[in-house]
Amino acid sequence: RPSPMKIYRVALLHALFSVNGGTAFVASPLSSSSSANILKTTTTTRIGATTANPPERVAPDAGYVPEWEDRAGLSPEEFMDSDMSKPDLSEMWECPLTLWDSEGIDLAAAQKQASKAPHCPLEIRATPTDNTLGATYFSRNKSSIRSSLLKHGAVWLRGFDLMKSVSGHRAMYEALDMQPCLDPLHSSGLRKFASERDALYEEVNKPSLRGHYIGLHCESTAKRTAAYAAFVCFQRATEGGGRFLVADGAAILADMDLEVLKRLYDRQIRISVSNLDIPPAFPPFVKEGIKGLVDAAVAPKFDMDLEMIYESDGKPGRLQAVECPERPINRHPVTGLPVWFNNAHNHARKLRDRRPCGVPEVGMTEVFYADTMDPLTLEDCAEIKRVSEKHITALSMEPGDVLLVDNYRALHGRDVFQGDRFHAVTWFTWDDNEEWRGDERRILEKNAMNKAINQMMDWLPKDFESDQS
Repeated sequence: RPSPMKIYRVALLHALFSVNGGTAFVASPLSSSSSANILKTTTTTRIGATTANPPERVAPDAGYVPEWEDRAGLSPEEFMDSDMSKPDLSEMWECPLTLWDSEGIDLAAAQKQASKAPHCPLEIRATPTDNTLGATYFSRNKSSIRSSLLKHGAVWLRGFDLMKSVSGHRAMYEALDMQPCLDPLHSSGLRKFASERDALYEEVNKPSLRGHYIGLHCESTAKRTAAYAAFVCFQRATEGGGRFLVADGAAILADMDLEVLKRLYDRQIRISVSNLDIPPAFPPFVKEGIKGLVDAAVAPKFDMDLEMIYESDGKPGRLQAVECPERPINRHPVTGLPVWFNNAHNHARKLRDRRPCGVPEVGMTEVFYADTMDPLTLEDCAEIKRVSEKHITALSMEPGDVLLVDNYRALHGRDVFQGDRFHAVTWFTWDDNEEWRGDERRILEKNAMNKAINQMMDWLPKDFESDQS
């Protein structure tokens, strides 16, 4: 019989490691397969349990796939160069609290309103003159770029030389007066800093996760949401793939089957972000003890409102950390536009099990109907997949390209890749509303946990693939 201390150590390690699947951002080669083909080998059983005939894994589609232009970048030594004359931004703002306005939405009217939203993303291509201006181009055009971001939900800055380096990326966002903040799950280990002093996180470029497709998601938990983001490419994947995915939450809402939309809105959803498999034979008091330890000692460190629940996905002995109920639609805090605002496309187990997946079982996620805690049906998952992937633009980001994202309007993800790839991201808080921004600065003790969990992820073999259908 294991000692209580050993049980605690196992629970702690698994809980720390597993949250990495919470809001994962990783990738897969695009194909022309349809939703019907991807879901053709499904069963009616809960996917969390192992099946004798696991479903076929097929790479998802995208609605628009721009061509590559093969623009050259800098060497790693050059693009990682930071401007040491600028102040250290390590004590950046805490990620702001999520702004919810999701009650009392007339769904038919919301779809009509969302259908009129301007196309996302807007592309702004640099001219030779623009490139000679450097950061001055962005200070001169700050008002139009910021208003375009609010209007379109995302702006693809394409072909700019300035942002081919860490120092140039920072010069760009400072010229736009954007205020950096922490990742919503800074301590989860999902991302480590590429350049801490420049408030720049590395995207999930880890070799162990290059074969994992990351579905559409907002950089958000039920508790915290970054207002904006600037995703930058320093090095495209050396052997192919690695497209950055972006989709308009307004377009997804407008195009979704109304019956499915109503069901999800009325019943609400809950998302499990991690699993801890306890031997089913353990007596109830031991299981409750483990649950209490994880709940009290680990979950609060991740700054999420989580409930520890046993066996929600039907697997005996499985303890899951589950977010609180939320509606899948939210009104944009500035424009009031209703949008599809949730991470179901990324986290639904029935979708993850049918596409390339590199997350260990402990980090596999699930999406439940909040009223019964049953996983979403295959039919509802298929509709989420259909409409989400119809509106994906699979960007061919090359060195110097930046995608500015309004995190309350656009969802993002990433395709799988081969070889080496280096993309990075800076998150931003509200720079024009102190109440929404809050007055919290970085909680420094979170950083040790961030580094520890990143080291755990680096232990995984390259091209790790989940086989837990």
